[in-house]
Amino acid sequence: MNRKKLVGALLMLFTAVIWGGSFVAQSSGGNAIGPFSFSCLRFTIATVAMLPVIALLDKKNNSAMIPKSSADKKLLFRAGITCGVFLTGTSVFQQLGMFMGTSSGKAGFLTACYIAFVPVISLFFKKTPQLNVWLSVVITLCGLYLLCVNEGFSVHLSDLLVLICAFMCASRIMAVDRFVNRVDTARLACVQFATAAVLSGIPMFFFDMHASAEGITEWGKSLASTGLWVSLLYAGVLAGAVAFTLQIVGQRDLNPTVASLLMSLESAFSVLAGWLILGDRLSARELLGCAVIFAALVISQLPNRKKIKA
Repeated sequence: MNRKKLVGALLMLFTAVIWGGSFVAQSSGGNAIGPFSFSCLRFTIATVAMLPVIALLDKKNNSAMIPKSSADKKLLFRAGITCGVFLTGTSVFQQLGMFMGTSSGKAGFLTACYIAFVPVISLFFKKTPQLNVWLSVVITLCGLYLLCVNEGFSVHLSDLLVLICAFMCASRIMAVDRFVNRVDTARLACVQFATAAVLSGIPMFFFDMHASAEGITEWGKSLASTGLWVSLLYAGVLAGAVAFTLQIVGQRDLNPTVASLLMSLESAFSVLAGWLILGDRLSARELLGCAVIFAALVISQLPNRKKIKA
């Protein structure tokens, strides 16, 4: 592994650590103010936090991709809005799932299933996954059965919502891979955060604020919680501005499937954080499901023997 790929891998690993802890912040913060409000506020904070980062990088002239022409700006906004749409879906469905009862640790592993969706989505870009990838998909389904399917063959709606989040996350990884080497990374992160804040604000007004003056007043009172702002600042600044920017920078020199494996380690960190901070507990069956899914994540990233021999 060359130096650039090593640095990229370390950045992705650090991102996974930050995101693992964010499940705790999202769980407690979403319960305090509502899932859509938490998403809207965290991405608003992330957008504002990116502005000084962009100014600092521009001052040091570290990016050769600063948009200069109208065509460059159009490409930047197209890339940022595309990634922002998928980021909104990732955040909102994840928040809803946890708000409706999925634990932070379980949500972490379900979200990590995006690693199985990435190769499937790649088919639409004429990239044929290897046999081990399809094997990992089958194993992931077995793990999901153990993790999500209850006695009587029932699945919680909250778990399905988190799985939709995983699909949106996989779509965002492919979108980032498409644009990451064509636009300025800091601006890409900022535009996607702003897009996610605006899109999350629409359901926030109707559901969390109840589209009424009284609802807005009650919503405003919920902002007085110190714990809420600790969660928002963690999710907005660390898990938002810092982690998503690190992901974009780190993914620049990595294959998207390798990047998705490293990011999937957030699932392990989410379980650890949920256990240490929230006191979450998983049953033996659910822990087995987590282990099976994690094994599938590793199998999906095994190197191709033909390429090694070549």
